Amino acid sequence: MEAVAQPVIKVAAICGSLRKGSYNRGLIRSAVQLVKESALTGIEIEYVDITPLPFLNTDLEVNGTYPPVVEAFRQKIRDADCYLFASPEYNYSVTGPLKNAIDWASRPSNVWADKAAAIVSAGGGFGGGRSQYHLRQIGVFLDLHFINKPEFFLNAFQPPAKFDSEGNLIDLPSKERLIEVLLALKAFTLRLQGK
Repeated sequence: MEAVAQPVIKVAAICGSLRKGSYNRGLIRSAVQLVKESALTGIEIEYVDITPLPFLNTDLEVNGTYPPVVEAFRQKIRDADCYLFASPEYNYSVTGPLKNAIDWASRPSNVWADKAAAIVSAGGGFGGGRSQYHLRQIGVFLDLHFINKPEFFLNAFQPPAKFDSEGNLIDLPSKERLIEVLLALKAFTLRLQGK
């Protein structure tokens, strides 16, 4: 009897922080590592760097096309089955770079539409929770479908240490929670795709 091939979902992982040592970027690195090193099958994660994107400026749109770096970004978003956002909280909201990336990919035609997404965040206090709630509001217009559970807010500054000096996630319970998020994202993505 032949084994049935398990579907593989392609996850585009986007970090709202541009800082290399960012804890939120550390969450993305950890997700990529967990998928490669664990029994998490059926998931491929690609980190999509938003650093090169110019500020949104519709003067840069010429005859329905965008600058090459924007076109490449939009293609990666279009090709993904779902999204993993790592969103730090700036002034109770998402970061400027993340909002800029979201806006570029929402220009006609909106390439975010009708796909699943998950949000993780690390920071002080509420662990970036307010940025997650704002991102969910933005997602309504984009027609993104966020998983509701499990939620992942990580207070990065509360002992024991959650990250090493280079911003890599070292806390095992947090890694386990991150796996739960990835499994929920996979299940929800497959459900939306009718698989």
